[in-house]
Amino acid sequence: MGETGTGERASRASRFFTASQHAARAGASAATGAARAGAAAVNGTTRLVHRMTTASGAGRTGLSSLLELSIAGAIGDAFVVIALAGTLFFSSTAEQARGRAAYALIVTIAPYAVLAPLIGPMLDRVRRGNKYILLGTFLARGLLCWGMAGAVEDKDVVTLLPAALGVLVLQKAYAVTKAAVTPRLLPSEITLVSANSRFSLASLLSTSAGAALALGLDHVLGDHSGGAAWTLRVATVIYLAAMALGFRLPDRVDETGPDEAGSANGSGAARADVGRPAAGAGPGPTGAAIPRPAGRRRRFAIPHIPPLVLEAMRANAAIRLCYGFMISFLAFILRTEKFGHTSDKVALGGLAVAIAVGGLLGTGIGSALRARAPQLLIFIVLVLTMVITALCAIMFGLTAVLAAALAAAIAQTLVKASLDSILQRDIPAETRSSAFAFSETVHQLALVVGGLIGLALSLTNSGLTGLTVAAIGLALSLCSLLLARRHRILRSQTARLGG
Repeated sequence: MGETGTGERASRASRFFTASQHAARAGASAATGAARAGAAAVNGTTRLVHRMTTASGAGRTGLSSLLELSIAGAIGDAFVVIALAGTLFFSSTAEQARGRAAYALIVTIAPYAVLAPLIGPMLDRVRRGNKYILLGTFLARGLLCWGMAGAVEDKDVVTLLPAALGVLVLQKAYAVTKAAVTPRLLPSEITLVSANSRFSLASLLSTSAGAALALGLDHVLGDHSGGAAWTLRVATVIYLAAMALGFRLPDRVDETGPDEAGSANGSGAARADVGRPAAGAGPGPTGAAIPRPAGRRRRFAIPHIPPLVLEAMRANAAIRLCYGFMISFLAFILRTEKFGHTSDKVALGGLAVAIAVGGLLGTGIGSALRARAPQLLIFIVLVLTMVITALCAIMFGLTAVLAAALAAAIAQTLVKASLDSILQRDIPAETRSSAFAFSETVHQLALVVGGLIGLALSLTNSGLTGLTVAAIGLALSLCSLLLARRHRILRSQTARLGG
């Protein structure tokens, strides 16, 4: 009996061991399958992104590498925004929302105090090394994010705020450098407007994806300072990985030549004609350098802006001011106005969707149009936005509010892409970075001013009043631009007759 019991126990142990082996093998097989599925998904996504970025000859010239670098940077930037938003801005009560929004708008101006007078002229002096400037902005952002992670955990605001502003400055320095070198990588199949729209679309999609991942990570880790710290650490990894990716950039980002100013149609021959520099700036028709005016050497001098570029910048500022106004004004109006049985949270969600869809539509339209007359496109967008805003004021309601936000989002995306293409086409390489820095400063200042006006006007709790003011502002901007254009044409005709 004892031997029989011992044999049964041994048999059961053997069966248990065999079952455990099978279970372990099944678990290992499942884990391996999941890992393979995850790797396949990542590889499939990578191949899809690579195919999209290399389309229309972008892979041949290296524009795809710059686009992929920008995608990685936008994902990292989204992680930083989510981490800082939960730490600095959205830890307040609803009663403090208006003041916090004004504070956030004003803070965004700070990097531009450095960008326009210092970084732009500094980048203009760089003849070779743009590739390493782009990579350096990623390295510095990664290091600052690692420092911010520790500051968030220790609640060290003295360290956190300067580091956050440093990240913002580096983001803008990357944007200015990227815009300045884009014409050097432009294939003949793509116009500047299309290329800029492609960058905008990629940035919008990657920022949205990065924000979703960062929110999920922050939620899993507890929605507190520990979650924000780990989100910033992941941002560090993303930035460093992007820096490694950036070594694939071709040497063409540092090439110079008489035709590099670019043109809207993307052909090398047209670039030499359309991208001609202003008198006294940049290379002449034969490639010989023309001496720059003495004033151009001053560190804090505003770069020379040709009349057509200045016109586009003024139109962009008007649209950007309207866009900032719409976001801040409508966000608070939707919390106070009652639209039937629709709750304010649903209405605010609709506003966010309208803005996001408007950005996607704007970049899609800009890419599809392949516009070779960006100046005309700017005026068309300005007129249409003014008309739509006026109609929405007349037919004020939730649908009208969402339509106005959609139109403003489409307009600001299209006009910004058109302005960038004009700057890349008409500004000589030697001052292009300064011009972009100046343009970005005006661009952000208009957004902040519009947002502050929207916050102030939201105190009236009248959506009709706000949309009417926006429509009138756009009409005045359009009239001012048309009058300035007419005056410039008449002055040019007078000068020709006098000559």
